[in-house]
Amino acid sequence: MRVMLDTNVFISMIFFPSGQTRKLAKRLTDEHQIIVCDYVIEELRLVVDRKFPMKRMYLDQFFIELPFELVYTPKEIEISGFPAMRDAKDSPILATAILENVDVFITGDKDFLVLDVETPEIVTMAEFLKIGE
Repeated sequence: MRVMLDTNVFISMIFFPSGQTRKLAKRLTDEHQIIVCDYVIEELRLVVDRKFPMKRMYLDQFFIELPFELVYTPKEIEISGFPAMRDAKDSPILATAILENVDVFITGDKDFLVLDVETPEIVTMAEFLKIGE
């Protein structure tokens, strides 16, 4: 499956590792194609620079070691063609996941989790880990 991760999942994996995040990382790298959009990378850099400025090297190292496919969020998106999001800054992420035919989008953001979309399937980290058990 093509699996895209939201910014908050990366924050958890990089800065707050746990048994759950390690299990997720192993499962993703062993069994799935990880999709990362440039919009999420930019958002992640902004969050790290603001909240964890002394730990930027961990972010860079993480992406050096992570096998992933980089996709680009179109600069001009007609957002009205996609499901409405409460937080407009999240709309490009959802649009990218749809345009790139992502199968599953993993997030902890309730604004995504309440959406009623067929594809991608939007799940939490815990929900994803239960798939296929």
